[in-house]
Amino acid sequence: MIDLRSDTVTVPTEGMRAAMASAQVGDDVYGEDPTTCELEARAAALMGMEAALFVPSGTMGNQIAIACHTRPGQEVIVEASSHIYNVELATMARFSGVQPRVIPGERGAFTAAQVAAAIRPDLYYLAPTGLVCLENTHNAAGGRIWPLERAREILALAHSRGIPVHLDGARILNAAVATGLSPSELVQGFDSVMFCLSKGLGCPVGSLLCGSRDFIVEARRVRKALGGGMRQTGILAAAGLYALEHHVDRLAQDHENARLLAEGLAGIPGLSVWPPDTNIVVVEIEEGPSAQELCARLRARGVLCSPAAAGTDPKRIRMVTHLGISREDVLRTVDLMAEELRGRRV
Repeated sequence: MIDLRSDTVTVPTEGMRAAMASAQVGDDVYGEDPTTCELEARAAALMGMEAALFVPSGTMGNQIAIACHTRPGQEVIVEASSHIYNVELATMARFSGVQPRVIPGERGAFTAAQVAAAIRPDLYYLAPTGLVCLENTHNAAGGRIWPLERAREILALAHSRGIPVHLDGARILNAAVATGLSPSELVQGFDSVMFCLSKGLGCPVGSLLCGSRDFIVEARRVRKALGGGMRQTGILAAAGLYALEHHVDRLAQDHENARLLAEGLAGIPGLSVWPPDTNIVVVEIEEGPSAQELCARLRARGVLCSPAAAGTDPKRIRMVTHLGISREDVLRTVDLMAEELRGRRV
């Protein structure tokens, strides 16, 4: 199968498996796993921050950050199609006692003026704004890279009001490779950032939450409260260290395959395609079956892809390139899509 559903479907390479098998381990709850400590130090340096914490998932990392930055009864400013708002099970309300204040963005990116309008005035009957969250790259916006100057304007505004800013940077390394900027440049000024190892980097599990030393001390407590305290995590951390050493630069190949896929699909009558910034291709079906039906038909022919997230356009498909996808897979996918739509059933 050509699996374009997500870059989360990647499996560890042989080199990564060997690194995991030979990892030195200890009890991470006691802070004694040397490989995990090494990964956390490496991640913090990569992001230009003081400290980092290994967590099982990106969702947990985001929700720990929300819990650390806010107090119950506050609001969190988020973009309308963001991962934190749409697909993290309302955990900010369930666990941290805060509610989202939603801003519609242009392909996932809102402006400082929109944030200024969303910040609550200091009135006793209004929930105060406790946090602003951005997402880079933006998943639902087709892997869009947040405009850096716009992000810096938002950071300046929020900090002038005493409001921290968290970055859901699940795919921030894709943004770094695509722009040629270092990750630390892209996250400069953020109070915290989470990035994933289990997407384009090809690890079987894990994310890193980065911030100040004091923030990470509190984040470790919250991780425990969420059930995220783990033991011999060095086996997993070794995969992260291997990925940071060997799998970052190769993200450019995924971006090139995404561009090739987008160009090929754009040439098929009945489809329109969002030009990809990174490794996510969004396809809109202008004439033809629903996304659900077309995905089912492609599955029968050996290509896995997904309709857009629930609540968005039912004629929209998302395809994601990753280290398990070759140029030949991309060309085969374009051919099969063309064949399916040539005899399309509306």
